[in-house]
Amino acid sequence: MDFTFNDDQLAFREAVSRFLMTEAAPEMLREVWETDIGRSPDLRHKIAEQGLTALSVPEDCGGLGMDDVAWSLMTQELGYYAIPDSLADTAYVAAGLITALPDSIATRSEWLGRIADGSIRIAVGHPVNPLVADAQPSDLLLLSHDDEVHAVPRSLVDVIANPSIDLSRRLGHVVWEPSSATRVATGDTGRALWAAVLERGVLSVAGQLLGLAQRMLDLSVDYAAQRKQFGKAIGSFQAVKHHLADVATRIEFAKPVLYRAAHAVAHGEDDAPVRVSHAKLACGEAAWLAARHGIQVHGAMGYTWEVDLQMFMKRAWALDASWGDRGFHKSRVAGFVLGDAAALGPGRTFEE
Repeated sequence: MDFTFNDDQLAFREAVSRFLMTEAAPEMLREVWETDIGRSPDLRHKIAEQGLTALSVPEDCGGLGMDDVAWSLMTQELGYYAIPDSLADTAYVAAGLITALPDSIATRSEWLGRIADGSIRIAVGHPVNPLVADAQPSDLLLLSHDDEVHAVPRSLVDVIANPSIDLSRRLGHVVWEPSSATRVATGDTGRALWAAVLERGVLSVAGQLLGLAQRMLDLSVDYAAQRKQFGKAIGSFQAVKHHLADVATRIEFAKPVLYRAAHAVAHGEDDAPVRVSHAKLACGEAAWLAARHGIQVHGAMGYTWEVDLQMFMKRAWALDASWGDRGFHKSRVAGFVLGDAAALGPGRTFEE
């Protein structure tokens, strides 16, 4: 069985990378960070023109109908370029939830069409996140109340801003009142929808963390090749090489974990939750190590505003605790590995 990406998938990733390389230079990121809204309408418009907002929208609603595996590539690029936009929340997480709503919801097709053309920004308030990202600039919020899913217009909520170490991550505490007018799902349907939202949200963050880890490694390698001490580039010193090699190894070990989790979610496998948690842990550890060793390679100046490393480092720290912290995901993995029904031992490794 061939588990490698096909030519179309690789071409898709390359095209996204080239586009973001041009439109999301570090200088532009700093400018967006310092605005009140922390978002660039011009960048969102260009992203929509490239069809990136339509990736998960079904074809009959004007989208491309791509699956979770494609998003595991896309989110890495969003992380690598530290895109100051909640694109994944709207075009991936929210699009998946809305697509799964029953056809009886009159505005379902309208929402999906607007996601595809980039004319709507949707914030997702899952119970695992105490704060809602992008609640302030959103047009629509998908919020939970017990087992219910509510689609709430921005005009019906109050948002109390909460600062973040990542200046482009705009968080808010949402105050609202649930009503029958905003309820779009309840009971077993609502529970299933929120469970699926959790897996996609975690997978989205895991991909971004892996992209951030790769960017921080690349920045550190470039700096180590240019910075000289004792007449030599510091990258020639063995201790520096070991630091960078450790990060590269951690990244390579995290990649198949992420892709396997994406495959599990895309195919609705029973063990998708534990695979997604494993991916979040593996990608998060790669990002933390890349940040720590990046700081050591750059020296104290790595924390400063003038150095690009700090933007990606702060994004990694902020995302690491979103969609469930490490304790949450370690508990899910432990429950699977150490549970009474765990398929462990040599007798369970291969089918007879």
